[in-house]
Amino acid sequence: MRVEKSVFICYRRANYHTALAVFQHLEAHGYDVFLDYKSIPSGDWRQFILKEISARAHFLIILTPSMLERCINPDDVTRMEIEHAIAQKRNVIPLFFEGFKFSAATDQYLSPAMKALPNYNGTNIYDDLFDASMERLRTQFLSRPLQVVLQPVSAQAQAAAADLQRETRSAPAPTDAQRKAEVWYERGFADYVDGRHNDALEAFARALSLKPDHVEALYWRGHTYRLLDRRDDAINDWMEALAHTTEPGMTALLWSNVHRLRGNFVRALKEADKAVVLQPTNVDWLRNRGNIRADAGDYDGAIADFNEALRLNPSFALAYSNRGLAWLNKGEYDRAIADFNEAIRLNPSDASAYNNRGRARGEKGDYDHAIDDYNEAIRLNPSYAMAYNNRGVSWNNKGDKRAAIADYEAALRIDPNHALAKQNLERLRKR
Repeated sequence: MRVEKSVFICYRRANYHTALAVFQHLEAHGYDVFLDYKSIPSGDWRQFILKEISARAHFLIILTPSMLERCINPDDVTRMEIEHAIAQKRNVIPLFFEGFKFSAATDQYLSPAMKALPNYNGTNIYDDLFDASMERLRTQFLSRPLQVVLQPVSAQAQAAAADLQRETRSAPAPTDAQRKAEVWYERGFADYVDGRHNDALEAFARALSLKPDHVEALYWRGHTYRLLDRRDDAINDWMEALAHTTEPGMTALLWSNVHRLRGNFVRALKEADKAVVLQPTNVDWLRNRGNIRADAGDYDGAIADFNEALRLNPSFALAYSNRGLAWLNKGEYDRAIADFNEAIRLNPSDASAYNNRGRARGEKGDYDHAIDDYNEAIRLNPSYAMAYNNRGVSWNNKGDKRAAIADYEAALRIDPNHALAKQNLERLRKR
């Protein structure tokens, strides 16, 4: 066994400057590092990437809150890279940024071939202690003697890799603002996923103050506004994102969201169709089209899209949740509850799945179990105004006016503009 100094860095474009900082640090300390920087070689670039992984001993994964989300898609490149590194028995080292931790929420994104990923020893990389964190990576993780078989690559592939490495080396060092923008984006994404919408808005705003053309921050802040029923703000963010991207799939996805919030479902579906044609195995884009169909009242068409997403990825918790909502809207409450049960099994920390199961149970008149679900939703997300409102509805249906008023008031303390809570509270007080 010997100490190997060849490294492949796996990352998302949203974290490019973070990955570049890792590349430059390791290169400065004598490592041979490959980072897919901007350009992709002509020809079969996927095979090119896989051969580079096989030719290198160490496989570093930049793990941030947003990193694994797209691994639900069978054709996702990052998923392909990770699966190949595990299969090739590379020295896989997860680098945890922005407090990333494996959990039930992240496990749902792992394909069967990626399920071993949480078992690999990783290390935290702290932005404000970057050099010290990287020194620990070098001395404790990269300096161990390894027994790995490095696969040779052709002279042509070596030349292409060398060209990419030269291009990466010529890139200017990331500025503090560029790194901080990525930090704030990841914090915003984590807050969005956890349902802390006001915190997410603040974090995304900080990211965008440093990098106004951050398409991912604009995209997810738009969805945060959507969940808060701030439609004009959501549309404004997506229109701004459209001004900064030329990627066909993202362009179609953004337009589909804009038209959806404007209530133009015909145009929204046309754009969603474009996205699905570009990436027919992208389960999140199938889910997006299903949600547009559901908004348009086409619940059967929505269920067909969710079915296809689940055929491609049977562990896609959000597709179960969304299909459950479609069944709920069709009045098929038992099927809705079955889907919410599966969503909760796959992701027990999803407060919205508990909230929606509570709605289905409430529709069946099972108010006690509905309240149990709302209690769990609120425990998982104490700022979940809709869960307070819905629990208030169940208390009211049980005849407990005082508890109902308390919940409606709690919802309005969280969101003073919550229309349903306002309406329910006014009706109850007039009785």
